[in-house]
Amino acid sequence: MKVGEMMFKDNDKVVQVAMQIVISAGDARNAAGKALDCVAAFDFAGAKEHMEEANNHICAAHNAQTEMIQSEIAGTETIQPSLLFNHAQDTLMTINSEVNLVQSMIRLYRKLEK
Repeated sequence: MKVGEMMFKDNDKVVQVAMQIVISAGDARNAAGKALDCVAAFDFAGAKEHMEEANNHICAAHNAQTEMIQSEIAGTETIQPSLLFNHAQDTLMTINSEVNLVQSMIRLYRKLEK
């Protein structure tokens, strides 16, 4: 989904993008959790698939955030202060950290397997 496409009834673009970020980041968290489940069973192929999915979702969330920020910088959008957008950015940052931690845990599990 591109910035500006209507995802929810609220036609406020900031709300649309914030919800897109939250949903994509949440999908990344779910995929990372599945990867961790796989790696706990030493299924590294499954873990890799889920981590690729997690990274794709994180990229989608980050791209939505970046497009919005760049639009404001370019002067094509005016972003009013929004607790929802701030929450979306916090969510993205937190889940991005979780995805990074899962990647590190996968490396540790690989060492344990050997």
